[in-house]
Amino acid sequence: MKPHYRVAIFGSARIKQEDREYIDVFNIAQGLAKSGFDIITGGGPGLMEAANAGHKSLGSDVCSIGLNIKLPYEQHPNMYLDINKDFDKFSNRLDTFVSLADAVIVAPGGIGTLLELFYTWQLMQVEHICETPIILFGEIWTTLMLWLETEVLERQFFTSHDMHNIFHLTCVKEVIDLINRVQADRFKMDHVCVNYSKYRQDLSFARFLEG
Repeated sequence: MKPHYRVAIFGSARIKQEDREYIDVFNIAQGLAKSGFDIITGGGPGLMEAANAGHKSLGSDVCSIGLNIKLPYEQHPNMYLDINKDFDKFSNRLDTFVSLADAVIVAPGGIGTLLELFYTWQLMQVEHICETPIILFGEIWTTLMLWLETEVLERQFFTSHDMHNIFHLTCVKEVIDLINRVQADRFKMDHVCVNYSKYRQDLSFARFLEG
């Protein structure tokens, strides 16, 4: 029996249900549920709620996991969790995220979301965890990607290889399709770490065909 594929979805607690970002993340999580994937979020409101709500909207046999952090404001468990675990420290919570996740989606967010992004990325760079696709979802990350490429990479503070598993996508369908392709290929290989340049080329070609 194949192990469940789990996708971590990071994002702001401050996004409202009527916001475009909430709807997009809801639809992404719903698509992941259709594929039979579990999801992991911070378990709170905003985009975490959007992900857990979308994931549970089909009533399918998938697991919606929340890793909640105890804070004096914002962070209260949402009602769409199958499993909820509370943490007192961000460090323990982050380690649990990376130990469970096979893929990561970084939706729009603030300092906490950036912490989750860079912590995951750092652990992969130093090979403390296996290579994991990190998908930056939304236009908000455009200037961050530009800065990383033109300032940090240009000054050789890291190499182009360090960015090979980073994907910047703005389309819900592209996010779902990419994760499905990566997951399908994992079980055809002797080692679960894969060559992400393949998927980057596929995305470029698909966009070209769509005009």
